[in-house]
Amino acid sequence: MNAARNNAVPGGAAPPGVRVRLEDVARVAGVAPSTVSRAFTRPDRVNFQTVERVMEAAGQLGYRREPPRPTAVTASRTVNLLVQDLANPFFADLLKGAVNQARSAGYLVTLGDAEESATMERALLERLTGEANGVVAAARWTSDTELREMARRRPLVLFNREVAGISSVVAGDADSSRHLIEHLHALGHRRIVYCAGPHSAWSNALRQKAQDEVAQALGIELITVGPFKPLIGQGAAAAALAWARKPTAIIGYNDQLAVGVLRHLLSLGVDVPGQVSVAGYDNTYGSEFVHTGLTCVDAPVEQCGRAAVDLVLAQMAGERTVRQLRLASGLQVRGSTGPARGG
Repeated sequence: MNAARNNAVPGGAAPPGVRVRLEDVARVAGVAPSTVSRAFTRPDRVNFQTVERVMEAAGQLGYRREPPRPTAVTASRTVNLLVQDLANPFFADLLKGAVNQARSAGYLVTLGDAEESATMERALLERLTGEANGVVAAARWTSDTELREMARRRPLVLFNREVAGISSVVAGDADSSRHLIEHLHALGHRRIVYCAGPHSAWSNALRQKAQDEVAQALGIELITVGPFKPLIGQGAAAAALAWARKPTAIIGYNDQLAVGVLRHLLSLGVDVPGQVSVAGYDNTYGSEFVHTGLTCVDAPVEQCGRAAVDLVLAQMAGERTVRQLRLASGLQVRGSTGPARGG
């Protein structure tokens, strides 16, 4: 067995039934076993090129690192957090609030990134609800029925989504959209395009409904295009569809999409806000740096992270009351919005 492993492992994946060891990865990568261990557990302590070499060797050999089993003490002091996309600063703010609040109560926060994938989200939720004592989840794709079943197994708090029977925290409310539409109305805008987020996003439905109601009351023509993924890279497609409707203002589902719209319009030589105003939601990091700054709804995401942890810790302590919180948000006015052309 050893001879077979030694002959097969250095040059390629091990045969079925042969366990690849950490030492095998170290030999192929040309580093010490301790370096391989750090590359997996503390990659920030290892040279980036070395980490890449170790990961390449591990993949070549088919090495699978067994995750450490949590001790009873660790497992009982852990809150799991599921986000959609950690690269989005929106979720970084949520994580910051959750970590700080959990730490103050003597708990750790572990993180799962769904990467905007329905399959990944469900897999992570199944795993997270089986490992820790409580879960805070920004669950977009999982059905209400599945979430209720998970909530019966573990304390569960939802972020930016409301499901009957499950506690939740939402960043913003109907007034958030009302403030934004009223701001544009005051600047003379009467034809506005909303670039919608994913159909599966509960917050998108909340925003659309509130916008429609306010626009109708104020005599504004509100046109919806989309849906779009909440990413900067979707901005070009969103801008093209929105600009073709000849609006005086464009609203993005979130800051990332709005920034993408703004950048594409500027690349076409469109004057923002001279020809068209652009606004978004969330006021995440970077919104103030693009162009002359992005006008946006200021969502209290970090505060939501703290509130969600408080709710899940209360459930872990035995509370059974369902609480659904909507934290009010303000409006951050910057240079991307101005008087409507011809107004």
